[in-house]
Amino acid sequence: MKWIVVLFLTGFVLSVNAQSAAWQQKAQYTMQIDMDVETNRFTGKQKLVYTNNSPDALNKLFYHLYLNAFQPNSNMDVRSRELGKKMVFGTPDWDARVKDRIANLKPDEIGYQKIVSIKLNGVPQQFTYHETILEVHLNKPILPGTKAVLDMEFEAQVPLQIRRTGRDNPRTGVRYSMSQWYPKICAYDQNGWHPNPYVAREFYGVFGDFDVSISIDKEYKIGATGVLTNAAEIGWGYDQPGTALKPVSTAKRTWKFKGSNIHDFVWAADPSYVHIRKKVPAGPDIHVIYKPKDGESGINPEWERVADATIQVFPFIEKHFGKYPYPQYSYIHGGDGGMEYAMATLIQGPSLGTAFHELMHSWYQMVLGFNESVYPWMDEGFTNYTEELAMKAYTGKSSLQGYRDRLEKQFDKRLEERIAILPENHSGAYDNYYRLVESGLEEPLTTHADHFNTNFAYAIASYSKGEIFLAQLGYIVGDAVRDKILLEFYKKFSFKHPDANDFMRVARTVSNLELNWYKDLWAGTTQTIDYGIDSLWEEQGKARIRLARIGQMPMPIDVKITYQDSTVSWHYIPLNLMYGAKKPEEGHGKPLVETAWLWTHPQYTFSATKGLRQIQSIQIDPSKRMADVEQRNNQLTLNW
Repeated sequence: MKWIVVLFLTGFVLSVNAQSAAWQQKAQYTMQIDMDVETNRFTGKQKLVYTNNSPDALNKLFYHLYLNAFQPNSNMDVRSRELGKKMVFGTPDWDARVKDRIANLKPDEIGYQKIVSIKLNGVPQQFTYHETILEVHLNKPILPGTKAVLDMEFEAQVPLQIRRTGRDNPRTGVRYSMSQWYPKICAYDQNGWHPNPYVAREFYGVFGDFDVSISIDKEYKIGATGVLTNAAEIGWGYDQPGTALKPVSTAKRTWKFKGSNIHDFVWAADPSYVHIRKKVPAGPDIHVIYKPKDGESGINPEWERVADATIQVFPFIEKHFGKYPYPQYSYIHGGDGGMEYAMATLIQGPSLGTAFHELMHSWYQMVLGFNESVYPWMDEGFTNYTEELAMKAYTGKSSLQGYRDRLEKQFDKRLEERIAILPENHSGAYDNYYRLVESGLEEPLTTHADHFNTNFAYAIASYSKGEIFLAQLGYIVGDAVRDKILLEFYKKFSFKHPDANDFMRVARTVSNLELNWYKDLWAGTTQTIDYGIDSLWEEQGKARIRLARIGQMPMPIDVKITYQDSTVSWHYIPLNLMYGAKKPEEGHGKPLVETAWLWTHPQYTFSATKGLRQIQSIQIDPSKRMADVEQRNNQLTLNW
């Protein structure tokens, strides 16, 4: 009996410590696609083996039909035009890539996805269209712990390139960018179904396996998710680097790709694509597939640099953020900027910044599998944070210097004023955040991605404030501890769809500090941080320093005191909500750990190590990692 109790309790502890991993669905896709490059239409057959690992009987299913967004009066069309009516800093707030272009599409330019039939275990099912969502009414429920086979036939038209997916992109000239192109099962998790209409933003998918065959005109070349399984038949660098596309006698050829333990699939095709293939030592193959400019011959050095830079920085990335689990990664020329998918990205040009950003999405989306609609700040913010460190490892150049260079090119009149309040790293994110606060348009990070009132607020919140979440976490727990948190989070929750609470549990365990207050206030509110030096006096030969919390959000405080004799003392004031203190950080000497500041108290007083007249200067947070929105009161210089 005692052994039974021990086993039961052990199982209970494991389930509590990995709540997001308690169960998750699985999707195994087999698809045959036949593309007609004359009509820009394709037909498809899809077999989906769906495993219901949930405790619930499923009486219906939902699929995404993304291509239906590219029709006049769609959710995406109207939302873009409505946001365009708002002015932010004198500019219409719509997505410049979309604007009102969908409203002007002609019948042969729109996108659509039509379901011919769908069967559950061989039995036809009824279904209802909700624009970009298909609701399938099951004649029998899919019971917990069982598998269901869903056979679907569908037909589709590829729209003109507007947002992520499409054909005949005027910017790149690429013929087909095929993202969000197939009927994709919606995610079902502990919170139920997530049938999010395709309005503008991000995604949430089910991990599984993909086996995709694409038949297309024989002159076309393809880059895609996964490994090409018929490389010997295709050639074109897939069998061996540098080989030519092998001839066929038929009008079309079929490309067969497979990918395992992924939650999406992308491909792109063009007759003039060029293929660069290289390899990370003891790591994945790196493919760069691009459309050359008119009259261009040989390998474009800028595109080749994307491959070489990736190979150079890959060891740094894996050391600091975790092992890449897939056999290959592809940069594919296409799309409308940069957009990440499993084992691949669509990228508009050979920008290293964009390339590194999309590559890092492999860690902070493709492997972890966030619900991006709910946690865009984890998806984009964590990616922005790691992208910058990867770029710094590659260039050896600090973020602040790079940001200064960019502002100088813009002839920014407030250059020195802006630079003075930014940290050495992630400076662009901090500057963007301060602009957002100044605008009065900020919304909480917990806002659903599609429901931000402005594109401006969404972009800065998700990318920049999300990036600061990690940079500032380093201020709270110490950079070295934050780095351990990121590695442990990746190891613990790969392929498990973690959420913000999962991250905070890992952060608490690694740091041995209570940190939910930080997530709750930074992500769940728009409270700002503002601390200042209030007043000084002397008691019993020691200077007394009073600090003031002026903003609403409480934080722990680092204070540096420099004395007239050039000596320095560091003082660390923990926040009482942490129930502990961070370990000493490199460059801070051995700080004096003061008593905790009670978050309810707007003022706090402590003693310097020397007398008042011996003080030369006092500075709150010299690292500037704390996102203090008013830093003019953070430093005091005494001119005796």
